[in-house]
Amino acid sequence: MVKVSTQEAIKKILDQKVKQYNKIDFIEKDPICIPHQFTKQQDIEIAAFFAAIFAWGNRTTIINKSNELMNRMDSSPHEFCLHHTAKDLKKIIGFKHRTFNDTDTLYCIEFFNHHYKQQSSLETAFFKNQFTQKKINTAEAALTHFQSYFMSLEDAPKRTQKHVSSPVSGSTCKRLNMFLRWMVRKDKHGVDFGIWHSIKPSALIIPIDVHVARVSRTMGILKRPQTDWQAALELTHYCRTLDPKDPVKYDFALFSLGVIEKFI
Repeated sequence: MVKVSTQEAIKKILDQKVKQYNKIDFIEKDPICIPHQFTKQQDIEIAAFFAAIFAWGNRTTIINKSNELMNRMDSSPHEFCLHHTAKDLKKIIGFKHRTFNDTDTLYCIEFFNHHYKQQSSLETAFFKNQFTQKKINTAEAALTHFQSYFMSLEDAPKRTQKHVSSPVSGSTCKRLNMFLRWMVRKDKHGVDFGIWHSIKPSALIIPIDVHVARVSRTMGILKRPQTDWQAALELTHYCRTLDPKDPVKYDFALFSLGVIEKFI
């Protein structure tokens, strides 16, 4: 496919791809199928967090490893995190997905135990500053705060920090932006959950990786050569010109063009 020359033509193509992929059929082959196995909000949050954090590489492998972890947590992640015993934690030993290992998993469980003993939802871990008690109302500030809060427990392994990125380091924060899309965005099609309300979908940032970046540059809607946080902001700004209220719906189009259709 050649570079599309006008914004009107770009919007037509992307809207068509959103319509094609933003539907229930999308769920089965995407990591979002993991939280869709649950109905309890806290289970959805924890399952979605792990599925998003694991989301690099082959989607089938991501789904299989996420299911493996849910099984090791007795298919009740919230209950497991809050009320596990030392014997229960032995089930986690040996778990590994790429560079994410059992040390990282055990720390996540410890963090969730710490957080859910004080809060009813993971939403406050992003949108309420746990150190100053102030509300947070932007995605960028939420991601920055979450990493700080997540790594604040006394025995936090330094190695785990690389799995929870922050805009401060220039990272695209692709996986956490995807997680926020799942939690915040909602429409009639039922793919995203829309169970968090601290910010509006209009404030979310497009999850950008090498595939989305390649498609965006080919279409001429991303100029920045580096795939970093500034690129995520640039792409999101463009998508807001197409739909100010729901710019991240174009993640369905850009991701699917890059990964499923191999758009060049």
